[in-house]
Amino acid sequence: MRLLHTSDWHLGQLFYEHERIDEHQAFLAWLLTQLREQAIDVLLISGDIYHTATPPSRAEKQFYQFIEAAKSACPELQIVVIAGNHDSAKRITTAESLLAQFDTQVIGHYQHQAPELSTVNITKGDQQCLILALPYLRACDIPSASLSYSTAVQQAYSSMLDNSEFDGQTNVIAMGHLHARGAAVSEDSERALVIGGEDAIGADVFPAEASYVALGHLHKAQTVNGQERIRYSGTPFAMSFSERHYRHQCLLVEVTDGALQSVNPLYIPTFRKLHLLPEGEVVPLTELCQQLSALPGDKAQPGYIRVRLSSKELSTDFREQIDAALAGKNLLFCGIERVRTQQQSKQDEVEFQDLSQLERLDADHLLSVALEEHSELSEQDLNDEIKTLFSQLVADVEQELNHED
Repeated sequence: MRLLHTSDWHLGQLFYEHERIDEHQAFLAWLLTQLREQAIDVLLISGDIYHTATPPSRAEKQFYQFIEAAKSACPELQIVVIAGNHDSAKRITTAESLLAQFDTQVIGHYQHQAPELSTVNITKGDQQCLILALPYLRACDIPSASLSYSTAVQQAYSSMLDNSEFDGQTNVIAMGHLHARGAAVSEDSERALVIGGEDAIGADVFPAEASYVALGHLHKAQTVNGQERIRYSGTPFAMSFSERHYRHQCLLVEVTDGALQSVNPLYIPTFRKLHLLPEGEVVPLTELCQQLSALPGDKAQPGYIRVRLSSKELSTDFREQIDAALAGKNLLFCGIERVRTQQQSKQDEVEFQDLSQLERLDADHLLSVALEEHSELSEQDLNDEIKTLFSQLVADVEQELNHED
């Protein structure tokens, strides 16, 4: 049985206020070709279909049109979708009855009273596939406040297995949208939510019966703890400039008689290249403009450009000089990072001032800011119980933001 693992499409995202609908459409067209040429039996989408809980209608239209086109091109294709932390579970399941007509199963919430509702059984010839489709667990999905996030995830997988019929020849596939311990995160585009120790989720949480674990949430394609069967597929394209060097991919997975046969990346073309200049230390404005002028001017190679400029730069017409250097290039401007160097502890520390960081809800970061701002507090004042409660509060705020619809 051949499965294609993908996640974190983030349809509807604005990239520094620029529409990405053409990029999204180019990716979906590429994906449709892969489904057909690779003779895929099951498409797994491990969460974050949309960028926000209330995506624009054009993003929803893109998703539904893709499902229709995929089934038209591949009549035997089965599709399994789980909700991610950016998705509204209620919203993405609104059309589940309609999507079921296209052999597409959408799981928005995990119901601990009915774990069987999060399992999907697929048969192809003599191959049986049991998919444990665990969506992003929110605080309201955990049955007890005393239960750690890691334990809740482990119990969910166990309950799904306990309520399913399978044997050693069944291809058990686990899906999840979470942050596993040791996995690398994007430095400025992923929300570092910690719910009751979410970061402590280890590879042992995932069921040993699973031939493959298809994860979403982290943007970089990677294995977990070096285990080939536990993987993140990553995003189809860069979500921030820190991800500009990632090799974005989907993962072609082959399983037979309950055993993983192979996992191979299908590399996704770059539809718009990201340029961040200068790449290293900040340079004088004149040198920066020279670097900008040297960028490719071919209109057939569109891209995004973001520049880094020293806060000591005194030229009042710096923006005009930058615009002149970029004239005639097919590059969408994504702002300027003003970089300030200040002496701290006898070492130079570089600070990046970027307003896009303000949307992150990072409990650890907020606590560290509180310690810096209030000299009467010390690290000893923030015991594990306080940290856990504060993390829960941040998670609840994020949940409310994601459920405004």
